[in-house]
Formats: sequence, structure tokens, C-alpha cells
Amino acid sequence: MHVVKYVFQQHGDERGMLVALEECKDIPFEIKRVYYLYDTKKEVRRGFHAHRSLEQILICIHGSCRVLLDNGAEKKTVSLEKPYEGLYIANDIWREMYDFSPDAVLLVLASDFYREEDYIRDYETFKREMGKGRENYDGD
Repeated sequence: MHVVKYVFQQHGDERGMLVALEECKDIPFEIKRVYYLYDTKKEVRRGFHAHRSLEQILICIHGSCRVLLDNGAEKKTVSLEKPYEGLYIANDIWREMYDFSPDAVLLVLASDFYREEDYIRDYETFKREMGKGRENYDGD
């Protein structure tokens, strides 16, 4: 699995820092939805789903967290801790966000509006849909 992290251009001076993001330029898709997670306890895991078509960029704009990525054949863990880095998550990737610092704010930019039918919320269903042609995958 190829993990794609974007490093966004930072602008700053003695007044502070600024990162500007433009769809289809800094972000590889048209942004249809923006949301963020905060006040998530360190022991709480979020996500537990994949999307059939939606793409996302995750940016921990404050604090830090980890993201488990799973494509049905391989798993990788990615740390997000810099407000100028974004993690690209393609469709058909199972994701779990966890290990949130007390001050973490995780911003999510999505390529489509909320559509429940795009979600795969059951891991066994995900493995079946992703496992076509991967008979030897045991989920570990």
C-alpha cells in the first residue's frame, strides 16, 4: 500500500503561520464536505469504515493522532502531528483514527457529500469486497 502525505505550503512571519488550501490544486479533488473531530479521548478509536467512492484528506491541525490504513491486503499506521501535512485516503481503504492527544483537532476534507450508501461499516463486508482475488488474505 502506498501512503500519500501532502506537505502544504506554509506562509509565515513574526505574526504567525498560515496554510491556504485550494481544491484541485493543493487538494487532489473537488471539496464537497468539511468536518472536524475534537475533544476525542486518547483511548477512543474513531472511523471503523471504508468508502466505496469517496476520497479524503486528513489534517491534524492541532495536536496529534494516528491513523490505521487497511486496503484488505496490507495495513499501515500513519502519525499525523503537523498542521501543514495532509494524509490522502483513497476510496476502498478501511480507516481507524486513534491515540488522539488531548488537544487534537482532526480536519477532514471530503470529495463528496455525506451518502450513507457509500460507507462500508462492517469489516467482514469490507474484506469480502476488497478480497476478490485475494483468497490468502487473513486480515492480519
